Amino acid sequence: MIPVALTIAGSDSGGGAGIQADLKTFHTFGVFGTSAITAITVQNTLGVSGVHAIPVETVRAQIDAVVEDLRPRACKTGMLATRELVEVVAGAIRDHNLGDYVLDPVMVATSGHRLLAADAESAVTDRLLPLCRLVTPNLDEAGILLGQAITDTDDMREAARDLVRSGAAAALIKGGHLPGDEVVDVLFDGREFREWRRKKLHTRNTHGTGCTLSAAIAANLAQGEPLVSAIDRGLRFVSRAIETAPGLGAGHGPLNHFARID
Repeated sequence: MIPVALTIAGSDSGGGAGIQADLKTFHTFGVFGTSAITAITVQNTLGVSGVHAIPVETVRAQIDAVVEDLRPRACKTGMLATRELVEVVAGAIRDHNLGDYVLDPVMVATSGHRLLAADAESAVTDRLLPLCRLVTPNLDEAGILLGQAITDTDDMREAARDLVRSGAAAALIKGGHLPGDEVVDVLFDGREFREWRRKKLHTRNTHGTGCTLSAAIAANLAQGEPLVSAIDRGLRFVSRAIETAPGLGAGHGPLNHFARID
C-alpha cells in the first residue's frame, strides 16, 4: 500500500514553496500527500505581499479529517503564522500521536517577509520541539529559536545540541547561508554528530528549499527509511532540484521538483 504523509503548512500562490512544494515532493518520492492549510499567502518569486491565517478550528478540523481516514506514516509542519496556530497544531499532533514528525520552523521568507509572528517563537520551542523526530532550521531560524548568533560550523554543532536539549529528538542545522563556496549541514541525533558537505550552487533559484527538504525527509520516513538515510536522500534531491531549476519568474525562482532521486 502506498504510504501517506501529511503536510501542515501555508499555501504559496507562486507554487514554489509551502503546501504546493510539499505535495510535489511527496509525489516525486512515491508518497500520497495530504494537507492541512494554515495560511494563504499572496506571493510569487518576487516576494510575499499578503498573509491570511486560516481559522484555528478549521486547521484542526483538516488534521482530524485526514488522520481519521488517511492516517499518515509521517508528517511535517511549515509555516504556522501565529501563536494560536502553533498551539492548535501541537495539540493535534499530540492528540493523534503522529510519529515521524519533521518540524521546519518557517519564520522568514526568502524575500525577507516575516511568516511567523514574534510572539509565536517561544511556542515553537515549548510546544513543537518536544514532539518532533527532527527539526530543520537554517542559521537564522536556529538563531531565533536559541537567541544567539550562529556564524560557523562550531556554532551549528552547539545549536544542534541545544535544540535536542530543548526537546527535539534530533536537529539538522542547514548551513546554506554560511559564507564561502561550501555548504555544510550538521545533524545531532542526541548521541553523535554527522556532517554533509557539498559545493555551494550560486543561483537565484532557491525559493522553497527548506520546504522541499523537510518534505523529502518526511516522505522518506513515511517510506520506512532510517533518519540519516532520509536526510541524505533529501539533501541530494534538493541539490539536484536547485541545479536543474527551471528558471521561472523574475525573482527567487522555484526548484525543479521533477529532479531525479536515488
